[in-house]
Amino acid sequence: MDKLHEECGVFGIWSSQAIDAAKDIYYGLLALQHRGQESAGIVVCDAKGPLGNICTHKGMGHVSEIFDKHTLGQLRGNIGIGHVRYSTTGASMTANAQPVFLNYLKGTLALAHNGNITNADEFREELQNQGASFAGTTDSEVIAYKIAMERLKTPSIEQASINVSRQLKGGFALLILSPQKLIGIRDPLGLKPLCLGKREDGSYILASESAAIISVGGQLIRDIEPGETISISEEGITSDYSLQGEKRAHCIFEYIYFARQDSVMDGISVYDARVRGGRSMARRFPVDADVVTGVPESGIPAAVGFSEESGIPFKLAFHKNSYVGRTFIKPTQAERVSAVKMKLSLIESVVKDKRVVLIDDSIVRGTTITNLIATMREAGAKEVHVRISSPPFLYPCYYGTDVPDNKELIANKFSTEEICKNIGADSLEYMHIEDLKDMTRDLGLCKACFDNNYPV
Repeated sequence: MDKLHEECGVFGIWSSQAIDAAKDIYYGLLALQHRGQESAGIVVCDAKGPLGNICTHKGMGHVSEIFDKHTLGQLRGNIGIGHVRYSTTGASMTANAQPVFLNYLKGTLALAHNGNITNADEFREELQNQGASFAGTTDSEVIAYKIAMERLKTPSIEQASINVSRQLKGGFALLILSPQKLIGIRDPLGLKPLCLGKREDGSYILASESAAIISVGGQLIRDIEPGETISISEEGITSDYSLQGEKRAHCIFEYIYFARQDSVMDGISVYDARVRGGRSMARRFPVDADVVTGVPESGIPAAVGFSEESGIPFKLAFHKNSYVGRTFIKPTQAERVSAVKMKLSLIESVVKDKRVVLIDDSIVRGTTITNLIATMREAGAKEVHVRISSPPFLYPCYYGTDVPDNKELIANKFSTEEICKNIGADSLEYMHIEDLKDMTRDLGLCKACFDNNYPV
């Protein structure tokens, strides 16, 4: 509702053994559910059986709503890929759910994609002129068709995928499943995350986040490098680095908000990065207060860091009810406000008669933070000082993050002082853009939604 949304998450597994890949993918997608809540899908293949023996199932809703024991039992195979989606391009409908699955002259392939391709429309027009018929409207379907067409004149699915990826502009992490191979590709800038893991039974895993690898009993081996193409098959693991360039532009918002705080991305603990961000804000924007608290989930570690640096005690002021439905589908503003209150309930004794520092990860439209401050006032908070662990959102994202139009971004319409007054806070400060490096050390970052400096 008043938060940004990542476009999706991907998970794939390959094994030479007779494992239940669908069940592993199911649990992996549950661990990635925060990255996309509109649709989900699984494609598996029995690599030991006849070529092309691929099974698929996908639908709208949460992972647990789409798959049950019976459905998973029909998906038999030892390799497979899965996807959870939140739409930024393409309508929210079953035809746009992933993975994309294609039969073509040289076989079959399935593709799951996290990101957004800025030049996808020109490829769609080119393919339609060649007679391609698309079921949906996503970039992912365009990429899958391009790879299938390229494969007709290329000796391997890996090379076909690399050739197509070289033409793509934007952010992407791709998982490609052929009947006997699992292929992963990360965009040359590293805008979208992708990592590799392994399990004791010899299974290899590719996923958007390390937390998903851990959820199925695996161990993180490493991140896929920006511009790397990794192929896993009976022949072993091979990597191609021909897409690599020197520039890096990892999405800063993975560390501020998107990723689970128990994940590690590009060698950086997401939790530790958020704590460091909180420390930076305490140094730059000190305040006299009695208690520091954070808005769950990503505001909590930032609040811990603010507390550690400032010496102001940290306390949990909100209880998050994880079983409330998705607030963004509520039909009216009044119902959305009510749903937010059900999802986040205040522990009144923490804020009563206190001067409170309230830490959140962002302000998009301003509705959620306004409601939270009003609730604190009603509970007897004497002062509410807001600290935001990201700079103000001023510009759209073209790489797979759902940043609203500029006219909907509160920081694009009002000054910090005006926003402070509008939301009912005693003070408001945003993280300085130069302090983002404290969170991620020397990692090259994309900060375009803050500074209008687009890397592509």
